[in-house]
Amino acid sequence: MNRDLVLHDWLVAGIALAAGAAAGLLLRALLRWLGRHAERTRWRGDDIIVDALRTIAPGAALIAGAAVAATTLPLTARVSGFVNQSLTALLILIATLSTARVVAGLVQSVAGTRTGVAASASIFVNITRIVVLVMGVLVALETLGVSIAPLVTALGVGGLAVALALQDTLANLFAGVHILASKTVQPGDYIRLTSGEEGYVVDINWRNTVVRNLSNNLVIIPNGRLARTNMTNFTQPQAQFSIMVQVGVGYESDLEHVERVTLEVVDGVMADINGALPDHEAAVRFHTFADSRINFTVILGVGEFSDQYRIKHEFIKRLHQRFRTEGISIPAPTHTIALQRDEALTPPPYAPVPHQRGSSPSTPTELTELTGLTDTRN
Repeated sequence: MNRDLVLHDWLVAGIALAAGAAAGLLLRALLRWLGRHAERTRWRGDDIIVDALRTIAPGAALIAGAAVAATTLPLTARVSGFVNQSLTALLILIATLSTARVVAGLVQSVAGTRTGVAASASIFVNITRIVVLVMGVLVALETLGVSIAPLVTALGVGGLAVALALQDTLANLFAGVHILASKTVQPGDYIRLTSGEEGYVVDINWRNTVVRNLSNNLVIIPNGRLARTNMTNFTQPQAQFSIMVQVGVGYESDLEHVERVTLEVVDGVMADINGALPDHEAAVRFHTFADSRINFTVILGVGEFSDQYRIKHEFIKRLHQRFRTEGISIPAPTHTIALQRDEALTPPPYAPVPHQRGSSPSTPTELTELTGLTDTRN
């Protein structure tokens, strides 16, 4: 310190700090006003940028006030340099946090736009956030005069040991990156595994894939297992697909009339039910002479996987009612069993019961048959 601190120094430093704080509050109010206007736009990126600036702008103004206050104080060169480095490192850290938030938000917004759903592939968001934070911390350490070369070397050597200890975790991480990069599965797709799990993909993070089934429960599947198993994606290459409903009519039915009535019901369902495809070309295909009826398949168009249950429900109700109105029967399976008695093997209906010597009759009937007497009492 070249000279002693006086009241004037404290006043100037206090004014500089107060000016920085006032500027921070003013910037925060301004950014809040900008945020309300940004919410009215369709692009989500401006909301993310304004939200990140709410953190960095007031902090930068306060740090600038502190830097001005430090220059007004009679500090030594060493102390002044340390203060400037510390404030610069703090500003870098604040900027790093804000940048990480902006970049992660933009990545999440782009992922949601590409999939067309309000979901996120958080694995990319987390990787991006970690990369930005690590770079910001390394720059802050370099600003403070800490050599980062030995640190990077130590991280490289230690990374090998960590990789050996976390093989399963790293396998799931790279499997998740591969799944998203290959575009075989995206958030919002409806998938079904050969092991039976199925549902909408909610998120793919650094370790597992989160699937929400139709009962609104979450199924957690490790990324490595998802990458190795056989899977059906009902959303790729398009969400629309066809479903088949099996129907049968009696042999006495006029098949031309059955086909015409069924097509009319299909057209009505496709036009009236939410999730159906109005432009779907209805199809009826007879295929089997069964035991008690003629079976045929009705092909319906569905907008996405979960719509098929509602469409099947309405189609079966309408078709059953229409068949009853038109007099078309849907016979139930019947079986006829014929019983035939073989007279040569059937014993006489009143054959006497053999009686062994030394044993007594066990019933009145046996007693009568053995003695030949009839009870004539009333």
